[in-house]
Amino acid sequence: MLVIQKKLSNLFYLLIGFPSTAMGFALSIQIAVLSWILRTKYNLEIDQIGIVWAAGPIAGILGQPLVGLISDKIWFWGGRRKPFIIIGGMLAALMILALPNIARINDFFGIGSIMAVAVTVALTLDLSINISFNPTRSIIADVTPDGQPRTKGYTWMQSVSNLFGSGAYLMGALISNYFLIYAGVVIVFLFSIGPLIFIEEPRELTKSADDKGNMVKTKTQWGELFKLYFAHSFSWLGIQTMFVYIFAFLEQKMPSMQNLPEAERNANLGQLIGWSFFILNAVGAIWPAFLLAPMSKKVGRVRTQALMVGIMSTGYFGIVFLANSPFMLYAMMCVLTLGWAAVVSLPFAIMSEKVDKSRMGFFMGIFNLSVVLPQLVASFAMGRIISHAADKSMVFIISGISLAVSAFLWLFVSEKKTSY
Repeated sequence: MLVIQKKLSNLFYLLIGFPSTAMGFALSIQIAVLSWILRTKYNLEIDQIGIVWAAGPIAGILGQPLVGLISDKIWFWGGRRKPFIIIGGMLAALMILALPNIARINDFFGIGSIMAVAVTVALTLDLSINISFNPTRSIIADVTPDGQPRTKGYTWMQSVSNLFGSGAYLMGALISNYFLIYAGVVIVFLFSIGPLIFIEEPRELTKSADDKGNMVKTKTQWGELFKLYFAHSFSWLGIQTMFVYIFAFLEQKMPSMQNLPEAERNANLGQLIGWSFFILNAVGAIWPAFLLAPMSKKVGRVRTQALMVGIMSTGYFGIVFLANSPFMLYAMMCVLTLGWAAVVSLPFAIMSEKVDKSRMGFFMGIFNLSVVLPQLVASFAMGRIISHAADKSMVFIISGISLAVSAFLWLFVSEKKTSY
């Protein structure tokens, strides 16, 4: 074990966040590019794009719990989480490379259906991300003690992930989405595999310590877990609705999108999406380590989470009423960053102290259901609603209501002060 791991140095916290950053970067590419490329290059309709997006969550329903369960029990290639991170990272890089080549893949294999190939690529990409996301988060719990060190692990993870995620959107906005895709192949591959050289996994998953320092088995708090799942699921229902259908809102509401030639309009749409999500991640990268962690220490993770999600809901309604120009859209995106930073960091730390530590991978997989099931609802039900809505502000009305419900439900999740 390296000294940086024994001392839990800042460098070590940085390293354990890189594999998750790689998967976050892959997800950022998917968010920035998938709807855009399906709409502008392959001319899919809104509801068809929703179906393509549904492929990934379907894969995640079984993928994450199964990978988590297996990774809790096995050991090969020097770890229980490392093998799945390596496999997932390599597959994710290959599927990102496939995104702009869907038509070529279709022609090469003679499939005769762009839709079928798009679903297959999206399914494999999201399955790859799911294969790796669970272990990249579980390994942080495996190598950090309960309490503030683990909170630091997850908040640093998300700060680094948001920073690189914002870089992904910046590449798309300033250069091109195609440059983002090919740069992403290299980044995802290197960041998922390289840091594993410096991280030593424990051969045996340790139990938690009580107030006297004695090792005890942590009982799974199922009641609290279900409260957490419901609260978190409404957050992701709103967020995924934004990710998938923001293009419909922008096509209708942004004056800069009107009366342009098709090629220029498509490029403009890609830039608006790129800049929006760049802001979401760039500003959001500030909050986990520098606001959420110290705030959680003072008032608790759960209260911090509820407050930030409530602010995000306000930001969504702000987009509905105020975002009539790119500047106002970007201003409201700054408001959303507080909730976004909390949603993708704090719930993991909260959940990790409510479950049996020896089954962390399995519970991380079950926790993922509170993400993928809302994604399915967003892909199918919300796609149909938004497709038939005359006013595409419906995208952010749905998101705002979902986040408001989530903030309310988080108030019912309990937390011990000793875990801050």
